[in-house]
Amino acid sequence: MSTLELNRFIVILIYGSLVLLSLLKLNNPLKVNRKANFWFGIFVFLWSSFWLDEVLSLVTMSEIQIHSIFVVQFVQFLTPIIFYFSVLFYTNPSFKFKIFDVKYFILPAIFLIILLLQRTVESDSPFFEFLDIIFISLILIQAFFYTGLSYLTIRKHQKRIQQFSANTEGINLNWLEYIILTIFIINIVYIVYNLLYNPTSLNFFINLAFLGVIYFVAYYSLKQKEIYPVGEKQREELISIDKESETEEIKRKLISDEELLRIKNQLETLMETQKPYLDSELNLIRLSELLSVSTHHLSYVINTGFQKNFFQYVNEYRIEYAKKLLKDNSKNRLSILGIAYESGFNSKTSFNTTFKKLTNQTPSEFKK
Repeated sequence: MSTLELNRFIVILIYGSLVLLSLLKLNNPLKVNRKANFWFGIFVFLWSSFWLDEVLSLVTMSEIQIHSIFVVQFVQFLTPIIFYFSVLFYTNPSFKFKIFDVKYFILPAIFLIILLLQRTVESDSPFFEFLDIIFISLILIQAFFYTGLSYLTIRKHQKRIQQFSANTEGINLNWLEYIILTIFIINIVYIVYNLLYNPTSLNFFINLAFLGVIYFVAYYSLKQKEIYPVGEKQREELISIDKESETEEIKRKLISDEELLRIKNQLETLMETQKPYLDSELNLIRLSELLSVSTHHLSYVINTGFQKNFFQYVNEYRIEYAKKLLKDNSKNRLSILGIAYESGFNSKTSFNTTFKKLTNQTPSEFKK
């Protein structure tokens, strides 16, 4: 099989995989992250359209340029913003569009005007060339702006979830971050190669890289669990805590110093006697229920009284417990993974990462 034939096969795989993934995300068989999966499904479907020209050309055995159709051009332009909407709903399932959010459609509106103008101007006129430059510039601006905004939103999310969860693996949306970085790198390579070399010789490798990215996307997006796995009222409570920490409202006094000290002592006693941190599903809500205090007050006590977020506070206890197990010769029958589970972690990766961060050693090095 020649490189050209192999490239055609890869193109068909890319398009078919994206369409299938789009249908799966829109159908949402696991019934989680409903709004996020809806928008992500639309994004994937729009993403597949970028290979539609090649697929139809292969089927009809003649060159077809779907991307030059007015509606297709406009819809493809929306791809980055649709991706950003999915990120918004992954990081905040309670997000609602407001009148002010019309700002998201400023660039699409300008792009639509440019498309309409292009169809009223002669293709060989200087004004058409000027419109073409604006056309390409808007595509690049839209792509880079919303890709960057999506990346920053995910990074903020990864910090916010540490306010209420002690095990962030599986809800930190790392896979979306990796997608953004990988596609960004692939596109930069493609643009540079286009400027310096013959672009057709790189198509096979670019398509092969995209196929790998697509299967990565499919695997992690389909296994993504609910980010806020609680009832609507509790979810709103957690999200409001996130917003407070984001705006530093947490510095405002929520309770008196005496009340803070009382809850702080009560919390330390609970952690020492009942060891709730050994529960891998422990979160801010469960701990607040054990203390019979509100989640807002508990978050304030941990943030202000201990100068830590919930993630740091709980995992320091887990690491101290793990260190005892690693030193205990009677526990030698336990593997590193076994000690991780015993200490409240739900994976070896998160255990090793947290252990290394707090002790500057891996669990194996500490044991030796």
